[in-house]
Amino acid sequence: MTRFRHPGVPRRLLVRREVLTLLGASGLALLARPKPATGALTCVVRPRQTEGPFFVDEALNRSDIRSDPRSGEARPGVALRLRFQVSRLEATACAPLSGARIDVWHCDAEGRYSDVRGFGFGATSIGGPFLRGYQLTDAVGGAQFLTIYPGWYGGRAVHVHFKIRTRDATGRPSDFTSQLYFDEAVTERVFASEAYARHGRRWLRNDQDGLYRDGGPNLLLAPQADADGYAATFNVALAA
Repeated sequence: MTRFRHPGVPRRLLVRREVLTLLGASGLALLARPKPATGALTCVVRPRQTEGPFFVDEALNRSDIRSDPRSGEARPGVALRLRFQVSRLEATACAPLSGARIDVWHCDAEGRYSDVRGFGFGATSIGGPFLRGYQLTDAVGGAQFLTIYPGWYGGRAVHVHFKIRTRDATGRPSDFTSQLYFDEAVTERVFASEAYARHGRRWLRNDQDGLYRDGGPNLLLAPQADADGYAATFNVALAA
């Protein structure tokens, strides 16, 4: 899979002219944000990243992905409310994208993925499909998941996988797959709690992860504390 790299572009919001230049070169997904007063949208490139070895198409349509649907047992960990805001870029305008399917999957507090066999560093667990599920975006392009803050496993920084499935103008399936990363100050606080601390505190930092270095700063979440744990919103627009 080709990954977009543009080392000459600083890590900031891009003006429309820069975005259109990058879009023509890369055709990648974009972040949509409203301009003040007018409500018009500007877009910023969001990079694709690899799906990785742990995707399983469980077809679980659910917002709360913490539990194993077979047993009802929820995975322990700090609650994370993750909202996606998805838009479609057509020509130079962005509009909310409804009906897009967003799959989310990640490891538990001890670094295990559900329903997959071993991959060399103990990051997998045969059993019910916990911490997996999908939602369809609503009329304003939103979809929300209730999950836990992911743990860590050897060789990777802390991350969440996601896939956005849509259809193009001809009806053909079109997927956008990438990963989300976390502010390390938040990770430090979360990993001091019991469900994570027993797994140790030797996780890979963002800047030590080769995938993070290839676009990760543009996929970085900054979760905010709320009554139940943390909440974060990720905005992304897809090119038509």
